[in-house]
Amino acid sequence: MKEIFAKAEEKMNKSLNNLAQEFAAIRAGRANPAVLDKVQVDYYGSPTPINQVAAVSVPEPRTLLISPWDKSTLGLIEKAILMSDIGINPQNDGGALRLLFPPMTEERRRELTKDIGKMGEDCKVAIRSIRRDAMDKLKDMKKKSEITEDDMKNGEKKMQELTDRFVKEADKMAESKQKEIMEI
Repeated sequence: MKEIFAKAEEKMNKSLNNLAQEFAAIRAGRANPAVLDKVQVDYYGSPTPINQVAAVSVPEPRTLLISPWDKSTLGLIEKAILMSDIGINPQNDGGALRLLFPPMTEERRRELTKDIGKMGEDCKVAIRSIRRDAMDKLKDMKKKSEITEDDMKNGEKKMQELTDRFVKEADKMAESKQKEIMEI
């Protein structure tokens, strides 16, 4: 029975980590190197993350500076950013790329907060699905007489408490990201 809880908790943690990664990639009007995490550069024929071919820094609140270690990759990095869906055109100064993040409009902020709410809901649905699977395993164990009725009831109660904890954390994360987006 302990392994059921351990696996469920591990999967719920993965759901929250995935949510955190999705939130990190959302532009909040200020520069965040995480927006480049999904951008891959075609480096000698293999897709490589930007942070493995260049130094990414934040010299100003709304500017990302990308300094490639090998200057010959500057064009490749620029092309990869242009092909990505981050929606910012890099400025090439011959030695580095600058990404200038424009301030967001009120309409765009509201749109993003809705998206964030939906991502939070999707995470909570995944967590509840994990709970359902664990509950099914507990019921199977009861049917096979591997555990008693009381053990099953206690297990269900513990699983619900675990689920509530993770759902609350997902709500907190979504609320925090929404506040970050809405502040000017």
